[in-house]
This record gives sequence, structure tokens and C-alpha cells, in this order.
Amino acid sequence: MAETNPSGAPFGYSLGSLLGVGDVLECARALRQYRPDSIWIPESWGAENFAMLSAVSQVLTRPRIGSSIVNIYSRSPSLVAMGAATLDLLSRGRLILGLGASTSKIVDGLHGSSFQSPVARMREYMDIIRIATSGARIDYSGRFFRLKGFSLMVRPHQRRIPIYLAAVNRQMLNLAWEDADGIILYLRPLSELRDTIPRMQERRRITVCCQIITAVSDDAEAARDRARKTLAFYVSVGQIYRGFLARCGFASETEGVLDGYRRSGLEGAAPAVTDGMLDALTVCGTPDECVKKMLAFRGAGIDIPIIQFNPVGGALDSMRTVARTFSAAG
Repeated sequence: MAETNPSGAPFGYSLGSLLGVGDVLECARALRQYRPDSIWIPESWGAENFAMLSAVSQVLTRPRIGSSIVNIYSRSPSLVAMGAATLDLLSRGRLILGLGASTSKIVDGLHGSSFQSPVARMREYMDIIRIATSGARIDYSGRFFRLKGFSLMVRPHQRRIPIYLAAVNRQMLNLAWEDADGIILYLRPLSELRDTIPRMQERRRITVCCQIITAVSDDAEAARDRARKTLAFYVSVGQIYRGFLARCGFASETEGVLDGYRRSGLEGAAPAVTDGMLDALTVCGTPDECVKKMLAFRGAGIDIPIIQFNPVGGALDSMRTVARTFSAAG
């Protein structure tokens, strides 16, 4: 069942995609007065997730903290359980553990693993983390993991650390609604969310988060350009996202973005992102425009819209603009 947001605030913030370590901490400090529901830190090939979450948890002592996401190939489930338990203690029970499969490019190219059977692997991963963080002896025999004879010496603050799954395709969506505490959605058109979320919530209610590419500025075109570049990047490098968006009616657009990326990188890819694609998938423009659009996403059934912060201009000034904008909406 979806838990109540302890802060009462409707929005989370994702920090890190375009920020250095110092910028993340500075922007986190700027959020103190706005009481966000949660702060989320991504991990790809930049800063390490658990270290950053630990630092942010000490800067912001009230919001929940979430990984968005830790992939299930670069660490063993027992190591993730140890990291999660430690973070939950440091944050006094505020951790949400976001897990995902990541991409074959990162899993194979960066970590030297093999991107195989992500759904089956995720099922075992969650099982082991829950056993380990409960304090029970870890005796487990599965397809991917065979563990025997250990009980962790560190126990989390929460009785059960909530696990949210990042999901794109149907099988991972089904697993999230079958066994996870929440789901983290990304790059899904507003019309698709309005159809999918209510239908899936009829099975079993879980907490629905959706991370949304967000760029806010009094200069609407500058904000749209920033969001366009971010969207172009994910479409260009994310095969899974490209396939999903093509099935959602954006086949010609995704092909155009990829063609532009292959020719001249992001400078070639961004112009291929159409206004229709931008409006369906992102929140960008002036503060008033962004509030209206974000509330439309929230109305699709999203419990926690996660603002993926894309600075327009200087990071700190842009964060203050974004925080003021959505604090008023809250």
C-alpha cells in the first residue's frame, strides 16, 4: 500500500544528472525551506550513489532520500543490502531504495557484466535484500545467486526499507505491481500515464513516482531548449526508451533524434525533438506554464512527481526558481 508522505509536500527532486558534487549539495541546501517530499540521486557513470545520498541526508534532515536508480548488475544484492541498511541508519529511517536494470551499454560497457534476464534477476535481488535487511540468516538458492551462512551485523532504522522499481516495459511493470513497494516511471507520455496507472493500481495499490524532465525559466525558449537537449540525450543513448516511445506513437521522432545523434552528437539530435514530443514528455517553460503541466502529470495518478532538475543558467539560481515555482503549486 502507498505510504503517506511524511512531509505532506507533493513533489520530489532529482539532483545530479547535470550537476557536480558541490552543486548537488548546494542545491540541496537551497531546498531546505521548501520541505520537499523526497530527494533522489541518480547513478550512471558519475558520482557513486550511496556516498552522495549519505552526504545529502546530512544536508537535508527531513525529506526522504531515494536512489534513482541503483542497478542490479554492478553490486551484489548483499552489498546493496548493507549499503541500504547503513544509509537508513544515517538518515534515521528515510531511505527509499530505488532499483533498476539500467541499460546494456552501462552494464556491459562500464561494469563488464552481461545484461541478461533483468526481470528474473530483479526478483531474486529483491528477495535477498529483504532477507538481509530483516536480520535473518541469508540462505538462498536461486538461478543467479546462491548464498549461505551470513546474517548482516547492521540493521536498518526502518522495519522494512521500501523498494521501488524503475520500470519501462510490461514485464518489469508487472513485477513492480506484484512485489515492490513503489514504482519509478520515466519518459512516459501523459496520455499513456493516464491509461496505465489507474489500470495497474486496480491490481494492488503501490506508490507511483514519475521522474519528469523539468526546466523552468522566465525565458520560455531557454527552458524548452534545455529540456529538449536532455530529452534528446536519453532518446539517443537509451535503446529501451527509444523502443518504448516508438510504440507510444513517436517512431519517426525517435528515428530522427537517433539519426541526428549519429551525424553530429547532441547538437544534431536536439532539433529532431518535436514540440509535440517535448510537450508530451517534459515540463518546461515559464513558472506558470510549468505548474499547470506538472499538476496535469500529478492528476494522471502519480503520487510523487519527481522534478528532474535541469538548470537553465547557473545551477543555484535555477534551483531557487524551480523550488519557488513548485512550492507555490504545493
